[in-house]
This record gives sequence, structure tokens and C-alpha cells, in this order.
Amino acid sequence: MLRSGRASSLGRSVLRSNTLRRTRNASQLTSETSKPLIPLNGRSKQSTRFALIVYRPLSTSLQRCAARPETPYDHIDQKHEKAIGKHELEPHPEEVSLASSVHQVFEEKGVPETEKDEDMLAGVYSDIKTIKETFALNEVPREALFVGMAGVIPYLATSASTVYLAWDINYAAMTGQGFLLSGKTAEVLLHIIEPLQIGYGAVIISFLGAIHWGLEWAKYGGTHGYRRYAYGVIAPAVAWPTLLFPVEYALIAQFTAFTFLYFADARACVRGWTPHWYMTYRFVLSFVVGASIVISLIGRGQVADKISRMPGPADRLRALKETQMEEIEKEERERRARIMAQDEEDEEEEED
Repeated sequence: MLRSGRASSLGRSVLRSNTLRRTRNASQLTSETSKPLIPLNGRSKQSTRFALIVYRPLSTSLQRCAARPETPYDHIDQKHEKAIGKHELEPHPEEVSLASSVHQVFEEKGVPETEKDEDMLAGVYSDIKTIKETFALNEVPREALFVGMAGVIPYLATSASTVYLAWDINYAAMTGQGFLLSGKTAEVLLHIIEPLQIGYGAVIISFLGAIHWGLEWAKYGGTHGYRRYAYGVIAPAVAWPTLLFPVEYALIAQFTAFTFLYFADARACVRGWTPHWYMTYRFVLSFVVGASIVISLIGRGQVADKISRMPGPADRLRALKETQMEEIEKEERERRARIMAQDEEDEEEEED
């Protein structure tokens, strides 16, 4: 780095002066610290000052090279220097620009920077790969997979039928006649399909809770007692009351039940209460069922103001209660009439 004897001698002189300065400072520090210290409680009026000189070693490249004259950086290759001196510089004016004199800090000088081609769709491809791996279900037993997929067919059929009937009702309202069915026929079929979907959903929710009873009896992952049996009790307790709700509220309640049951099953899978593939299996089936419920709600919402509301179980119970009250009132009126007639007969007999 230093190729002249003048610079080398300058470095040695700086090092020598620093060495003498450090020696002088060390002697002063020794003489100052050798004096007896005055205790704090017996301090005199005269102020006592302690000189503290901090040693700060210099770490410059100049001193390092001067302190080590044998370092190879001070050796000058005369033959190489003569060869470089004979070489003539070639002008390249086309390479001169505003940025040509700027030294790159993080890049190698003189090497053109190569731009990396970034795949803008890498994230999309990664997401698609994740979805494929999720829906592959390679570890799920074939029998469970086929039976489970067959179990969601009624949901898909009722949802597709709801959407088509809703479209046919709207078509009949706009044109005066239906596409394949009349408006009245489509409305009647829609009122038949809705309770079928809700009833089937209650059955499936109860079945998902009963699975944990079977796993407990098989002692899969050990025995856990009431904590595991609670799955089979809570699921039907939540599912079957939805039969008394109106259609929209029943579908929303069952969608919520399916969602919470999935998270409960996922937690059970993490605990080791179910097979390791059960969480992915449940996710796929719950996704299909949830999508079917959402489609049914959308189709139902398109014709909510164009169809009459079909009486549900709650309406039937209310009508039954009203009928019973009317019968009770009727019996009460007949009883009072009989009593009044008997009283009148008794009075006539007394007068005679």
C-alpha cells in the first residue's frame, strides 16, 4: 500500500513519537497514583486533583505497516512496476459518462450489474401448489374418501336446485312464464327442497359429533372420558333446534355449527385424538358443505320478495297452540251454555 521510503520513514517516526508519549504518560500516571489518597472525611481545603490519562491505541493502517516492515505489502516488485510502466493506456471515450467515475460500494468495479429476472407469478404458482397438495388427500383411505364425497352430493344437489328454481322464479316474474317450470311450480319445489337441506344438515352435524364417540370406544389416542363424549352431545344439541328456525336463520346456524365443528376436530387432531389425515379430510368436506350453504342463501335471497313464506315447524306449533286454545274456549262456552240451560230448567220446575 505504501510504495515509497519517505512514507515508510514517516510512519516509523509517528510510531516512535507515539511510543515516547505513551511512556511519558505512563510515568506520570504512576507518580500520581503512588501518592497517598486523602480520605473523604478528612479532606483538606486544598483541592486534590488526580490526573487520569486514558490509553488509546492508534489502529491506522499507516502504523500497522510501519510497525511491521517485513509485511509483504511494503515489498515492491520492480519488474512488475517496469512492465506496467511500459504499458500504454488505451482511450475509451465511449465508456465515459456521468456515472463512470462513481465507485460502486457493494458491487465489483468494472463488472456490469446483471438484473435478476423475477417471476411475477411465483407467488400464484406457490398458492396453486399448496391448494393442490391440500386437496390431493393422498393419505386419506379410499373408502372414507369415497363415502365422504358421496355424503356431500345431497348438499350440492339441493344448492344447485335452489339456485335454478330461484332463477326460474325470477324468469317467470319478468316474462310471465317460467323457462322449464311455471312460477308456482318452482315455488312449491323450492319449499320442498329447503326443509330437505336443513334436515340433512342436522343429520350430518350429529354424525360428526358421533364420530368422537366411536374413537373413544376404540381408544384411539387413549381414553379421555367426558371431554370426548361432549363432542357427540353438543353437536346434535346444536343441530336439531335449527329445524324450528326459518330457512335463512337455519342455514346460517348450520354454517356456523359446521365451522366450529371443524375447528374442534382440528384441535382434536393436534391433540392426537384422531388420525393425522382427519383434519385435511374434514377441511375439504366442510369447504364443500359451507360453499353449498352460501350458494343456497344467495339463491334464496334473490327471490325473497317474490315467493310466499312457507310455514315452518315453529309456525305449525304456533298454529297448533292457537287451535288448542280455540277448542278450549269452545268447550268452555258449551259447558257454560249447558250450565245455564240446566239452571233455567231448574227454575221452571220450582215455579210449577
